[in-house]
Amino acid sequence: MGEAKYPQDQNSASSLRQAIEVISSLISLSHSIKVFTVKWQLIRNKLEELNSGLIAVENCDSSESSGLSSLVQAILFTVNECNGLARRCVDLCYGGKLLMQSDLDVLSSKFDQHIKNLSGIYTAGVLTQGFAIVVSRPGVNACKDDMRFYLRDLLTRMKIGDTQMKKQALFNLHEVVIEDEKYVKIVVLEVNEIVNILVKFLDSLVIEIQESAAKVVCVISGFDFCKSVLIGAGVIGPLIRVLESGNGFGKEAAARSLQKLTENSDNAWSVSAYGGVTALLKICSGDEFRGEIFGPACGVLRNLVGVEEIKRFMIEEDAISTFIKLVRSKDEVVQINSIEFLQNIASGDESIRQMVIKEGGIRALVRVLDPKSSFSSKSRETAIRAIEKLCFTSSNAINILMKCGFTDELLYFLRKGEVSVQELALKAAFKLCGTSEEAKKAMGDTGFMPEFVRFLDAKSYEIREMAAEALYRMVSIPKNRKRFIQDDRNIGFILQLLDKEAANSGNKEFLLSILMSLTSCNSARRKIANSGYLKIIEKLAEAEVSDAKRLVRKLSTNRFRIMLSGIWHS
Repeated sequence: MGEAKYPQDQNSASSLRQAIEVISSLISLSHSIKVFTVKWQLIRNKLEELNSGLIAVENCDSSESSGLSSLVQAILFTVNECNGLARRCVDLCYGGKLLMQSDLDVLSSKFDQHIKNLSGIYTAGVLTQGFAIVVSRPGVNACKDDMRFYLRDLLTRMKIGDTQMKKQALFNLHEVVIEDEKYVKIVVLEVNEIVNILVKFLDSLVIEIQESAAKVVCVISGFDFCKSVLIGAGVIGPLIRVLESGNGFGKEAAARSLQKLTENSDNAWSVSAYGGVTALLKICSGDEFRGEIFGPACGVLRNLVGVEEIKRFMIEEDAISTFIKLVRSKDEVVQINSIEFLQNIASGDESIRQMVIKEGGIRALVRVLDPKSSFSSKSRETAIRAIEKLCFTSSNAINILMKCGFTDELLYFLRKGEVSVQELALKAAFKLCGTSEEAKKAMGDTGFMPEFVRFLDAKSYEIREMAAEALYRMVSIPKNRKRFIQDDRNIGFILQLLDKEAANSGNKEFLLSILMSLTSCNSARRKIANSGYLKIIEKLAEAEVSDAKRLVRKLSTNRFRIMLSGIWHS
């Protein structure tokens, strides 16, 4: 290769401008090279980074510096060397492949050294920042090359800039990744050195830099294709250190990042290995942190309970007792997340479910449903779901529920709750009356049957069906059946609904089953026979509806036979 010479008789500013222009030209030329593409991509990345650094230097106030002047001359020399190699590769007029590969490796190392030296000059304070932003952010429809150049410029500022420039670069980076996923893809898949810089900044002693880095990581960690890159860059440990010693905003961003990263349980052990479980439990149990940080911190713990050993560690750290106390919190975020944590940790584990019950978890959950309390509808919805999950498979838990007044609270919301709470209350009541005979008796005594009757005519088919099946379960108990029959309107209303449902499939099967159950009482058979709806039942029987056929047989026996207008035989 020909020997290049340093330009002579040029002042620092013109040399700097020349270097920027020559590098830009070389970057354009490199896109035409069709050989050694991997090595040229690596060199092009370094050229773009070096170019961003020189542009940043050009827009800074600087006194004459022999170090800077010498570095610019050295960069020009290397760029001229690279330009010669580039043209030979474009023209395919190089000697041996191995020799060219070796020359390219040497050039790549030289550019690394130039970048390092430029960073050293910046860090030494020879340059004073004049402008925070030099490269303008690309427009909405910018091409990928412009976006990549902008990100490389930000990378350079994060690497060689002073504290103010680093903060501004992080702010700009956060701005673009939060608004446009294309920037996230370039950061992670192409200019991935940014990820390493962000991880490094999480341990920065400058709290604003640490916080800003945590915010960017929080955005990036929400994309599935980014998670393995962040994990590979070692982000877990620094995030946990931010949890332990960062400021409020930094802690929140770190917790949200960890929540996203631990959606994959494979990362749970990394959190545990760095002491993350202890740090998270401390955040959740202390009075210092509430509101915004509590939700994601608790969310991480919920993600981690799927690992048996980590779950046992939480229990040893008294997590059950801690979160039962937090169920009583007046802070909605704290309350809801605490309830969900208890539900998650006890899921599928009878011994932990019993522990939650023993520690007073049922009482705490039922207290959330107290109509006289000021808890939100969302908290009550969460409590009802948790009670279902935790209690409805255990007779002991159901007994405790009854003693705590759960049926009274449930009935209140069935009658007067907001629509979302009311629907959950109906679902819970439906499931509760399917758990045990004792539950059905208690619900009959409390007054659930009139409410189930009321929902038989609801607009939603699902609600009508639940109400009908729940009522069928309730009247299977003799005491409830007797109470139901005492109100003359009940049987008449069911027969009216059966007339309505006869035109479509509806939930007539359960209505017929209810009537069939009631026929064990003489007074109920008499009311049905005298109701004027027998023809509807007979038509259903003729249509081969089995429950209707059974009902006709029941009503056709003994002294009720003469009440029928005709005798129907199957």
